[in-house]
Amino acid sequence: MTWSANIDYFAAAGFTVFAFDQVGFGRTDNPTDFSMAARVDHTRAFLAAMELPSYVLWGASSGSDMAARTALVDPRVRGLVLMASGQITPPAPGESAELHRRLGEELARYTPTRENARAYLCGTLAHPALASDELVERLLTMSSGKNFEAYVARQKAPRLAPVYDDLNKLAVPTLVLWGKNDRVDVRRSLLLLDAIPGAELHVFDRCGHWVQLDQAARANAVVREFLSRL
Repeated sequence: MTWSANIDYFAAAGFTVFAFDQVGFGRTDNPTDFSMAARVDHTRAFLAAMELPSYVLWGASSGSDMAARTALVDPRVRGLVLMASGQITPPAPGESAELHRRLGEELARYTPTRENARAYLCGTLAHPALASDELVERLLTMSSGKNFEAYVARQKAPRLAPVYDDLNKLAVPTLVLWGKNDRVDVRRSLLLLDAIPGAELHVFDRCGHWVQLDQAARANAVVREFLSRL
């Protein structure tokens, strides 16, 4: 839903692009296990089924967790892009615990209505004009029905041990992308930069949690330049 400006760009540039629906997301059926472990297993099973000789992973938000865990164990990974990856870092020094708590509660209270979908987009994007009626409808559709059931179930699912302490073992070039106006503290990006050997960091001003939408053209250019060096 949020990658249309990126998939077409990289496909037109000659890259082969796969954007798969995780279990419990998009149009993929709901699993019986809603844990992060099951989502990681599904990611790895998809990659195994594609029989790719090598590939680069671009993970956003919780997708960064799955991408990092996969890169740690799969020698076919040639590069890694971690975007808006607050889920895999500890709190930054001086970060407001109260603000983080309120954000978590706000997300947990989400229910799929047109008004809530628009409010979520306006809180996620630094450019409210991007929250078009079309995008609101797409979010509403993709967060309703079986996907909302999965969303609720994920809140109660078992969690994996944090991957942060293992990031120093990453042996592939890694690019970290972050929006300066993300409600998840931008200083967490510095924790990733410090943890991952040889990592690069690009912070976008006037940019929220969905970097690939808020700064689509610049994000595409930065990632393409990164890929050209692999």
